[in-house]
Amino acid sequence: MTLRAIIAGTGGYLPELALDNDALAARHGLDTSDAWIRERTGIRRRHIAAPGQMASDLALFACQAALEQAGAMVDEVDGILVATATPDSVFPSTAARLQAKLGMERGFAFDIAAACTGFVYALSVADAMIRVGQARNLLVVGTEVFSRILDWTDRGTCVLFGDGAGAVLLRASDAEDGRGILSCHLHADGRHGDILQVEGLPGQLRMAGREVFRHAVAKLASVVDEALESNGLTKSDVAWLVPHQANLRIIEAMGRKLGLPQDRVVVSVDRHANTSAASIPLALAEATRDGRIARGDLVLMEAIGGGLTWGASLARF
Repeated sequence: MTLRAIIAGTGGYLPELALDNDALAARHGLDTSDAWIRERTGIRRRHIAAPGQMASDLALFACQAALEQAGAMVDEVDGILVATATPDSVFPSTAARLQAKLGMERGFAFDIAAACTGFVYALSVADAMIRVGQARNLLVVGTEVFSRILDWTDRGTCVLFGDGAGAVLLRASDAEDGRGILSCHLHADGRHGDILQVEGLPGQLRMAGREVFRHAVAKLASVVDEALESNGLTKSDVAWLVPHQANLRIIEAMGRKLGLPQDRVVVSVDRHANTSAASIPLALAEATRDGRIARGDLVLMEAIGGGLTWGASLARF
């Protein structure tokens, strides 16, 4: 029997405090405007974690929602993989803290650090574990509190990010119906690490925006082609693009490359901003729960982040 990981449930969570662009500028005394931010990024608002609210707290709500949708109990879960660039602590891992908050007394838990590509990296690891029979049910989570690492005097970066968490429950299946994760494709190039980084603990995010944009378009286009070719598929086979939500211009460029109409590209950056590793599972949860992504749809996920890291995954729902 060939095992494949199906996405059995999705969940997302956003902190209660939502700030639109004008409110953000007023709160931090920024020399910027709603028009300036929208024109360059497509972002209208973002959510900010409450004081004392940690990445594991956000992840808890997302995981509970994913388990509920999948009709699964916590004691069925074999392990937790958390992608985050803003962990609760150096150690224990955010995954271990999440495990405790879920009341899970079995299995394993560990973090993956690949910045905005973290969820795709974690999905790849979890998929491989299920394929070889090491686990049957895994929670894969992206969760971030980027508001803790932003320089609120730098209007070029602080307006771009928000906090949130997204999760999926992966379940082993015999894959007879063709559903599940088809493949994941991961890359990194540490030579470009200094264009998007957080140095030291605690540190603040620094980004060379134009350089990141230049790498993003080329590298994402390449890994999308790689994913399709490895599965003998074409762009016309893709029903939905669920991209990392960094910048509306990059998202629209990838949609055009795939020949997808904009209503087949899941966009949440306007309301969530860039939630790093949480952005894909948050967008995925939104689009599965409102019925846009349906049974049998081929979904392409792609991301690029600090490292540089980038990757893509194809899944049939």
